[in-house]
Amino acid sequence: MPTTVEVLADAIKASGTDFIVGHPGGESVELMEAARERGMRFMLMKQEVAGAMLAATWGDITGAPGVCLSTRGPGAANMVNGVAHAALDRSPLIAITDRYSAPEQAVGLRQRIDHIAMYEPLVKWGTTVDARVVRQQIARAMRTAIAPAPGPVQFDMPQSETTKEAGQMQVEPSIMPDTLYPDPDRARLRKVVSAIDAARKPVLLVGLGTFWDNASDEMVKLAETLGAPVLTTSKCKGAIPEDHPLRAGCIIGGLIERKLISEADLIITIGLDAVELQPKPWPYTTRVISLANTPSLDGLVPAEFEVVGNLKSLLAALSDQCSGGSSWGEKSAATFRTDVINALNTPAKGLSPQRAMEVARATLPRETIATCDAGASRLLVVQKWQSYAPREFLTSNGLGSMGYAIPGALAARIAHPDRPVVAFTGDGGFMMAVAELQTAAREKLPITIVVFDDSEIALIRVKQELKGIDRYGVGIGGIDWESLARAFDADAAVVETENALQDALANARHTERTTLIAAKIDGSGYVDQFNALREL
Repeated sequence: MPTTVEVLADAIKASGTDFIVGHPGGESVELMEAARERGMRFMLMKQEVAGAMLAATWGDITGAPGVCLSTRGPGAANMVNGVAHAALDRSPLIAITDRYSAPEQAVGLRQRIDHIAMYEPLVKWGTTVDARVVRQQIARAMRTAIAPAPGPVQFDMPQSETTKEAGQMQVEPSIMPDTLYPDPDRARLRKVVSAIDAARKPVLLVGLGTFWDNASDEMVKLAETLGAPVLTTSKCKGAIPEDHPLRAGCIIGGLIERKLISEADLIITIGLDAVELQPKPWPYTTRVISLANTPSLDGLVPAEFEVVGNLKSLLAALSDQCSGGSSWGEKSAATFRTDVINALNTPAKGLSPQRAMEVARATLPRETIATCDAGASRLLVVQKWQSYAPREFLTSNGLGSMGYAIPGALAARIAHPDRPVVAFTGDGGFMMAVAELQTAAREKLPITIVVFDDSEIALIRVKQELKGIDRYGVGIGGIDWESLARAFDADAAVVETENALQDALANARHTERTTLIAAKIDGSGYVDQFNALREL
């Protein structure tokens, strides 16, 4: 009969995830061995937080929960930030933490932390693995992790349970059930259809729920039916191809999008999760219709109608039932895009971050997948990089954690081994994940990393300047990028001009090695850009 870890490994593989990542402890080795016997991959990460971010991003891209693990005590504590990312960025994840067996846990002190209590505020469900019911536990974990809104589940795995014979069930639960959604009732949609048809200038605000139901195509069709401009959250870049004439840009919770949204006579939010928005009161008095796959519990968006259901079915039904809209969408979207470009075109001495992004998008292939770190440069990456399909732009937005871009890029490379992957990060965010360069080399996951080297934590410097505080405590600088890359068996280029950046990116396309490109930028325009786009 199979053991506990064999049941877990079988379930993980059956879900569509054929690897586990993390930094293991003594209690993890039996699970690793069970995975190896099933042809699964184990990737040793250098930091537990990076492992959790990688696994969470795999969950974003594929819909199957990523799986990460850590040793007890310090490993479990270090993994918290990665699990927090999965929680606030709505990523399906199963996080496994080693634990002493029950007698040692009851009386021991060394490396003993109450993992369940520590993770409880962050996870959708946490439990201690028990061989007698492990089949039911893993089935519940899979369903909980992927159910809207997706998120993390935590397993505490005592040493005593790993090789015990797993309990039997008369009927074993399905790991990833095939869920069917009936078509919406046309009569019950009549009020919503009437409200939409009455609008002359509707605007769509699109959030993560659109991805959870694989409803991007249906969202675009509704936008085309209504002639409505589309604003997405930063996590939803690519939900509408960003060269589509109705694509306006990204919601960043700032001043610049208020002109467009305030001109609308109806706001239709689609799968919008409040965690994607800035923590500010809703600034619009315009009528709102919410289309969502989970009810809103926070009350942030004051919707007159809230229609809850599978978005793929719901949006298709609305496209069929709504009459054609006005032609205001393309013009208003184009005006918004121009306003953003003008706001970002600040003067610079040397290579500006905005021009660096324009060069990168012009040089890299259309099918490139991009990841983006938190920091001052994120504002520019979000606005300047264009994505053309769902989940081709990956970032930490709900948590907004630095150190995301590199593990996120590794996940993208695993999911799409034949497509180019680029990670955009500041020098501060890069240093938080620098050890994973070794993971990229060892696991043969070549990625291109573009580091915006401004020798500082620029976002904090911007806030200091806006508050009239002298620059202090934010300097980095002095990094020998080429030597650093060489130490991790990666290629490197240090660039200071647009032409040099273009050449470095082009060269990186033709190698199967990780390439680190340090772009020496002038970030002096950040303050004006933030003032133009968003209140701080």
